[in-house]
Amino acid sequence: MSVDAAPAPGTVPQPRRAGAADLGIDLSDRDFWSRPPAERHAVFDRLRAQRPFAFFAEPEIPNLPSGPGYHAVTRYADLEAISSQPAVFCSGEGAVSIQDIPADLNEFYGSLISMDDPRHAKIRRIVAKTFTPRMLERVVDSVAVVVDDVLAAVRRKAAEGDGTFDVVADLAAPIPLRVICDMMGVPEQDRAMVLAKSNVILSGGDPELVEDEEDPLTGVLMAGIELAGLMERLAAERLAHPTDDLTTALVTTEVEGEKLTHQEIASFFILLLVAGNETTRNAISQGLLALQEHPDQRARWVADPGLTRTAVEEIVRWTSPVTWMRRTATRDGELNGYPFAAGDKFLLFYAAANRDPAVFPDPHRFDLGRDPNPHVGFGSKGPHFCLGAHLARRELAVTFTRVFEQLPDLEVTGPPDRLRSSFVNGLKRLPARLAGGR
Repeated sequence: MSVDAAPAPGTVPQPRRAGAADLGIDLSDRDFWSRPPAERHAVFDRLRAQRPFAFFAEPEIPNLPSGPGYHAVTRYADLEAISSQPAVFCSGEGAVSIQDIPADLNEFYGSLISMDDPRHAKIRRIVAKTFTPRMLERVVDSVAVVVDDVLAAVRRKAAEGDGTFDVVADLAAPIPLRVICDMMGVPEQDRAMVLAKSNVILSGGDPELVEDEEDPLTGVLMAGIELAGLMERLAAERLAHPTDDLTTALVTTEVEGEKLTHQEIASFFILLLVAGNETTRNAISQGLLALQEHPDQRARWVADPGLTRTAVEEIVRWTSPVTWMRRTATRDGELNGYPFAAGDKFLLFYAAANRDPAVFPDPHRFDLGRDPNPHVGFGSKGPHFCLGAHLARRELAVTFTRVFEQLPDLEVTGPPDRLRSSFVNGLKRLPARLAGGR
């Protein structure tokens, strides 16, 4: 693994712009992301082997100018090298959008994810200081209560109807949403709006989730404005009337004399919804689907609860809920023998790196006992590793073990309805039923 940056003038050849059209591959084609996961991973296999830095034109999005294109990073070693060199490959130009967007919008929708040091370090220190051991213990303890309540509601719905329910809407979505809203102190009457608007922000332009597929950007902007309005209202309320929640901690905590502004808190809340709500939701729903498709692994886990630690890591590797993040080169250089220029965009395809055979033996095998499992489902080395990884692991561990105990008769009854998004590996619906095994 090597990154050679800021070379002497003329010592590094001009960057190559090798596309993958001759391989019949276009990662900017929305239809590609509607294909089954096995087909997508077969494409990633080819790119890793034949075109590890394949160059693609940027997808066209109404009201946003198309940029110069991006390099698709599909090998684990390359992704790790980029992630561990934030001074050479920055996030501040945009981490969650392929296209360049205005700086204020980039930071608002990306929060910490779309910041570089020293600002990133300052905001992260303030946020990290609010996650006190006492608060984390309280949140982690509340997960079991939330999961039990959600699973009881699923069984009631099945019993009162024809036994069917939707894994996404009835089970996977409510758990992380309730955990985050409880943590932030979001009132019950605002939670449906929070779920709906977070869906819009992470829709990837899916026509089912945006009002106008010809203008998805406006829908995302309006969703963000509504969420920001909610959090700015809560921040003002907590300043006047402090409570024992994360919003109060965020508005009152300071580091070196600095506090978060209400807008920074609103931006962080949107990040929580992205990193904590949507990703955990999709790990739960896709994990339950994977267990249905691999009944031997499900039986193995049920028989051995001690497998939970490695099983959770394998579910995150297998599902890779966030497909990519973007980095931008700050200078000319060379990465593992590949020349690049200042301004070049790199999409770090975590889903591809998590199936790299150079790191994961038999990578397309779902193995709940896989150990070691150095997946990048929570990010790779560097300052942007997921701040909430511990909480996400706890939510997943509790959810799956409680499902085995309380809904042992859960059966997926049909194919999933997948989100048409390159950014989030998500499910919109997953039909299931309780077979009456209790």
